[in-house]
Amino acid sequence: MILKRFSVLVILRVAFLLATITGFVLIFGRADLFFNQIILGSIILIQVYELIRFVMQTNTELAKFLLAIKYNDFTVNFSRSSHSGFKHLHPAMREIMAAYQQVKIEKEAQYQYLRLLVKHLKVGIISVKGEDEITLMNPPALQLLKTNIYHHWKNIQLNRPQLAQAVESMQDGESRLVELSLHGEVRRLSVQLSQVRLLKDTYRIITLHDIEDEINRSETEAYHKLIRILTHEIMNSVTPISSLSETLLMMLESDSGQVKSKEEISPDYLEELAYSLRTIQKRTDGLLTFVEDYRRLTKVPQPQRQPLSVASLFSSVSLLMRAEFEKRGIAFHTRCEPEDLTIFADQRQLEQVLINLLTNSIQAVAEQEKPSVALSAYCQDERTLIEVQDNGSGIAPDKLDQIFVPFFSTKEKGSGIGLSLSRHIMGLHGGSIRVQSQPDTQTIFSLTFPPIAEIVPQSANA
Repeated sequence: MILKRFSVLVILRVAFLLATITGFVLIFGRADLFFNQIILGSIILIQVYELIRFVMQTNTELAKFLLAIKYNDFTVNFSRSSHSGFKHLHPAMREIMAAYQQVKIEKEAQYQYLRLLVKHLKVGIISVKGEDEITLMNPPALQLLKTNIYHHWKNIQLNRPQLAQAVESMQDGESRLVELSLHGEVRRLSVQLSQVRLLKDTYRIITLHDIEDEINRSETEAYHKLIRILTHEIMNSVTPISSLSETLLMMLESDSGQVKSKEEISPDYLEELAYSLRTIQKRTDGLLTFVEDYRRLTKVPQPQRQPLSVASLFSSVSLLMRAEFEKRGIAFHTRCEPEDLTIFADQRQLEQVLINLLTNSIQAVAEQEKPSVALSAYCQDERTLIEVQDNGSGIAPDKLDQIFVPFFSTKEKGSGIGLSLSRHIMGLHGGSIRVQSQPDTQTIFSLTFPPIAEIVPQSANA
């Protein structure tokens, strides 16, 4: 509507100008109309000026509006001239300016809110633009690194080289535990790297989390659980030994503490002596076995890792366990997708882990009407997962957080080191082991391995 009005006014001015020029041409050269020629000539000049002024005024208003937006100048006023063809455009311009100003205010408020939020987070955050410019470093990051604010990444490279080297060797989305020596104090930080591209610039977002307290708390809890179980196992063996030893002394010594002669010892005592000694030997052997299990748990050798075909691993384990499955009537299935799936691992140690898990599954499905065990492998988020699944009795929810504690067992005759040993081996491989269980429905043990590309360079450097 506004452009149509502008066009009409321009056309009218041009039409009047052409009419005036035509009249001027018709009377041009006539001496009796000399003054008329002067008047028409003046009118032509005025009309040309008015046309130019009319168009230029509109261009000026538009240029003023666009420049105001470009430079965020919200104090600009637009002409209210009544003869302007764009006089109806001015309210629209003012509304657009007001809306744009409101958007800027909201964006600024949101920006300040996010700055305040980042400032009060307990996680340290560092934002690096491009290769060197630090655009953000919140107070927790300064506190964790015990430093003043830096504006360039090269300052961190110079003053905190351990952190800089770790970050520069990390991939997007990777997290790593980094130990920093800060003024004689060692701190363990969980460092995560994320990369994002905004417009033409690439940003690295580095988060720092002090996990010293969490690690200490977890270690303390683990020690308490281990000590409690060790105490329980040792007391179970030592108590009857102590009791039987006291009984034997009572049988072999008089009330005065003197050793009885062979004539004073009743023949019935000899049978009891032999029984007590056999019991002591049995409990002592059990205690020695317990100590040997503990030594085996704490002396797992470093894995000799190399590229390992998962399908080949499954074939080897299946061959070892097939007879046991067939004897118990358990349906056993394996699945590997893709078939050429490869991990970087020690085959002997990994076979031990899978045999431990499959043995647990065999025992868990013993009472099921249709026992079933499955071994599968697949990729997820660039990591390899191997799962052992069964439809057995499962694990009670209150026991899930204890099954990996050394010597804790849900089975009456279990040693309690199989799962602990398995988790230790997975830790040496840079992976993890987790469990999900629904009693009497399904239990899944998941082994997670890091991408092979992350391990091979490290091994090569080693």
